[in-house]
Amino acid sequence: MILHRYFAKRFLSIFLGVFGVFFLIMVFLDLVEQMRRFSKVDATFSDILTLTLLNVPQGIYQILPLIVILATITLFLGLARSSELVVTRAAGRSALMSLVSPVLMALTIGIMAVSFMNPIVASTSRQYEVRSDALVGDSSVLTLGSSGLWLRQGNEEGQTVIRAKSANLDGTVLSGVSFITFSAETGPVRRVEGLRAELMDGAWLVYDAKSWPLGININAEAAATTHVTLEIASTLTAAEIRDSFGTPSSIQIWDLPAFIERLRAAGFSAQRHEVWLQMELALPVFLVAMVLIGASFTLRHQRGGRTGMMVLFAILLSFAIYFLRNFTQILGENGQLPAVLAAWAPPLAAIAMSLGILLHNEDG
Repeated sequence: MILHRYFAKRFLSIFLGVFGVFFLIMVFLDLVEQMRRFSKVDATFSDILTLTLLNVPQGIYQILPLIVILATITLFLGLARSSELVVTRAAGRSALMSLVSPVLMALTIGIMAVSFMNPIVASTSRQYEVRSDALVGDSSVLTLGSSGLWLRQGNEEGQTVIRAKSANLDGTVLSGVSFITFSAETGPVRRVEGLRAELMDGAWLVYDAKSWPLGININAEAAATTHVTLEIASTLTAAEIRDSFGTPSSIQIWDLPAFIERLRAAGFSAQRHEVWLQMELALPVFLVAMVLIGASFTLRHQRGGRTGMMVLFAILLSFAIYFLRNFTQILGENGQLPAVLAAWAPPLAAIAMSLGILLHNEDG
């Protein structure tokens, strides 16, 4: 037990050190990128620094597997250089038993990352989007709630708020729709309700529409008109509606199942968010796979030679598994793979392969 605690503390201290180095590097790199991006906007250095600190957690969260593999390689190279692995074997502990503590520590780090770091990253990502949109003068056009979906469109003359009970996959066909147009000077000026609305080129085409004029000293019901079809000018495009959802990473994992249900109820495809949910749940197992891959090439005495080559093989294999994971994620988002298979197959395959290498090296 004392030996396991020692290995766990060594692994955790190395992990925190590598994490801190990458955090500082990403802060400086992202600071330069934010200064370049908002160079034409009236933004102070305080605004740029705030955006940087809000954006860095998402980046560091994405490279967490890389940090784990580097920490694993550093740990076992240090143990081999100090001959602690030789002493461990001489004490009757197999090399595989030396992996128990780093594996459990990586699993704990993964669980903590999904449980606590994921909500932090989601919150900072949302704040980053809000603050960056405020600087460039843009904002999201779509909001999804329990009462349906809400869209906003407008120009210098006024704004129109759109509410719909449901929509098609890309948000260009709305059902049970209501339009309320606001003037910049006088407030609400018109209300339109329809059975269905389709987004055409530069306008919404509303079917079975009823229009009420709004204003002071106006009997809205008496002045209401009905239309088989009614065109309402729009500046929205299908791409803007799709992009308004943002990335699944901007939704914390605890709220993601409910958000997926709201997407389905509104008529949108939730495949992308389902894949992301499974990828997050599989993250602790993926970090374990990174530890096993690193150990399969570095859990050896340095006198055997080719240490640099073994380290290179471990890093290349970990990158290959990482890109395979991203590739299966894309296939899952496109619907070509089930969400569970896309998320869990790469880490489980990596664990099986690394265990095979370790058993071959230890037992022949």
